[in-house]
Amino acid sequence: MIHTVVFDIGETITRDDRYWAAWADWLDVPRHTLSALVGAVVAQGLDNAEALRLIRADIDVAAEYRAREAAGCGEYLDESDLYNDVRPALTNLRALGIRVIIAGNQTSRAGELLRALDLPADLIVTSGDWGVAKPQPEFFERVLEVAQAEPNRTVYVGDHPANDIAPAQAAGLRAAHLRRGPLGHLWADTPQADAADYRINSLLDLIGVISA
Repeated sequence: MIHTVVFDIGETITRDDRYWAAWADWLDVPRHTLSALVGAVVAQGLDNAEALRLIRADIDVAAEYRAREAAGCGEYLDESDLYNDVRPALTNLRALGIRVIIAGNQTSRAGELLRALDLPADLIVTSGDWGVAKPQPEFFERVLEVAQAEPNRTVYVGDHPANDIAPAQAAGLRAAHLRRGPLGHLWADTPQADAADYRINSLLDLIGVISA
């Protein structure tokens, strides 16, 4: 029986559209250009931040992030950034008595913005809060600490087979691959995605998984 469900953030809970649009505007390049570059690096299995280095080879991403914040162009999230199935799925899971956690690779600021949306979740935390990021095993150790359940009674849900599915299973958790966003679609038919305990196309599919 599943006790806890833990959700990735980017392209699982939130769309990344605004994030990359903001970077394109900051670097003064067309949004479509940066979007295409993100797709290109993702297809190569690289970190999507490498797309920024294709535009400016010497970019210090952390320094530029701080400069954006200082200029009033920092991160922003609102209800429109959530996928439509997020609230109903999380609400239904909690109604089933499931502990719901949101934990992914995001900044501490993104965590603050998500918590301000008053989502139906027991805990929202980011890699920036923890000081450790996926796919590092320490991230999933922290997940297990907050899950308040045995690993085999905890499901980690994400779109990225390498960052979400494989390391979650290595930590003993069950894993659900979500076919969503560039990574979720690009690698949907790979052995890495096939290795997931569950394959879903919507967060609402989890209701059937948990009920079963």
